[in-house]
Amino acid sequence: MSDGALTIVDGTPLRAADLTVVAAEDDADLMTGAKVLELAESRASSALFGLSLPQTLKSSALQSINLNHEDDVVSFRQTHLSSDQASLKLNRYLTAIADQLKDDPLVISILDGNILRLFLDDEDDFAMIAEDLFTDLDAEDKGKISKNEIRNALVHMGVEMGVPSFSEFPLLNDILRKHGAEGEEELGQAQFAQLLQPVLQELAEVLAEKPIVVIQNIKVINGSKLKKLLDDEKELNNIVDKIWEEKHSGKEGLASVELIRGFLERNGTGLGLPPSEANEAVVLLYDAVFADVKDGKIAVEVEKDELGKLVKEILNKFAELLEANPVFHDTNH
Repeated sequence: MSDGALTIVDGTPLRAADLTVVAAEDDADLMTGAKVLELAESRASSALFGLSLPQTLKSSALQSINLNHEDDVVSFRQTHLSSDQASLKLNRYLTAIADQLKDDPLVISILDGNILRLFLDDEDDFAMIAEDLFTDLDAEDKGKISKNEIRNALVHMGVEMGVPSFSEFPLLNDILRKHGAEGEEELGQAQFAQLLQPVLQELAEVLAEKPIVVIQNIKVINGSKLKKLLDDEKELNNIVDKIWEEKHSGKEGLASVELIRGFLERNGTGLGLPPSEANEAVVLLYDAVFADVKDGKIAVEVEKDELGKLVKEILNKFAELLEANPVFHDTNH
């Protein structure tokens, strides 16, 4: 898989993961809780492109096997389990991760050196990229920048161009030192390009041997959480109650559809909807849902049960459209 391409991790591979746990008869230590947790994390990572599990996922998984506090985890690590008991814990652990990823998928990039090689193999592409970087870094327009600006060049390139961050890939520091990309010695544009090229070439080679996975700050809204809400009659009634209260607290003049739309635009993120201000795709989504509501359902005066039916119809429509076309939004903005 090429870098730059985004991959959605929704937990599907985990449901097919090997859940068998077998301990050697003469080695009871293999069946400690510590070993089971190690095995669970290893199999989860293997099924998810080698991804290191975020702490939120680990916490949910631990809670699924009744390890709610650090003391519980410490105690469990020292416990001995039979193969059947260990397999059951493993099953629950991986299923919990898969369930959370279904509701809240991760978006990742796999950096394997491919995109770096693409422009390194094309002299014109590389020359243009090096020129753009040099221009951006030459803030004083002197035609010279110091060697240590190579570090900032890599930061500028970022994951989109196949370069991991220094925090996620500390080996970048070694590569810079190896090629002398440090210090205050000043370089012209041509010298800058000559120094940048071997740095990127070695980075591409290292990533080809051992790709790294980077979690992007992108949220995927796919309707899964919303479907759970629609199956929870109590929670759904709570939402209808809140909208009904709004209707009778200064918003009596609004048509039912307008009232519901306003409520969802303000509170939708907690229900499984994307933020109404996230991007143009969300605006179009809202317009599509509410344009589909029949003209006969825009009356100002409705009974509470009619309002409830209308809310459910609208949320169902959102869930259908999000399942067919998930919405992506950058959590940094």
